[in-house]
Amino acid sequence: MKTQAIETILDRYDHLRLGIVGDVCLDRYFEIDPSRGEISIETGLEVYNIDRVRCQPGAAGTILNNLVALGIPTIHLIGFCGEDAEGWQLRRALQTLAGVHIDHFITTPHRHTFTYTKPLVRHSDRPPEELHRLDQKNWTSTPREVSLQIMEAIHKVAPQVDALMVMDQVDHKNTGVMTDEVLKTLAELQQKNPSLLIMADSRRSLKDYPPMTFKMNAAELGAWVEAPSSISAQNVERQACDLARSTGHEVYVSMAEHGICMAQADGQT
Repeated sequence: MKTQAIETILDRYDHLRLGIVGDVCLDRYFEIDPSRGEISIETGLEVYNIDRVRCQPGAAGTILNNLVALGIPTIHLIGFCGEDAEGWQLRRALQTLAGVHIDHFITTPHRHTFTYTKPLVRHSDRPPEELHRLDQKNWTSTPREVSLQIMEAIHKVAPQVDALMVMDQVDHKNTGVMTDEVLKTLAELQQKNPSLLIMADSRRSLKDYPPMTFKMNAAELGAWVEAPSSISAQNVERQACDLARSTGHEVYVSMAEHGICMAQADGQT
């Protein structure tokens, strides 16, 4: 991409209004000081003493953090957290982000706050050592009343934004924000507003998503087309073009050090 084109894109950041719909988790880091180690009298096991806790939004919250860092002035967040301590920590972290509106970030007693707890042992002579991660997830289907609140929020936010970013982070279908009903709402919104950019990314798979702009990595594209092994950059381009033609929307495929392949609905890259 030419420098002038990049500058044109960057100049638009100050005027963009974006919406993010998806699974926001709490990334919670427990920093452990090994010099303060002791042995538990009750269990005889080593005790890890935590002397610092860091909390920040993760998953869809990572996208949010990046957009804030880029200087996007207005971002509407749509998602949910639980009525628990983790939810309180997550909302407090979100409230510190400039330009982020959390009016439609729901607090509900029917869901746990999606949380990644990451213990880190600090060392003076090398990078921190990450121990086993502790996850808190929802293993049951998201209640319909929660999905209805998300759907209502989408209808309210869509007319106020230039684009919607969709992030599905859960491993099991229908246990997070992006339930079948929510996807149906997005599909109807895209059909009624074809000029509205709706870009989706999913940890699990985008195969069950309605047509909209897709973002994935090369491995995810390979899994989509059931490639027997990792696919070459040339094959990424071909498969992305086929997918873009079939959905009628652009497809973006990240390829690590090889950059990003963008395929248009007409099959051009």
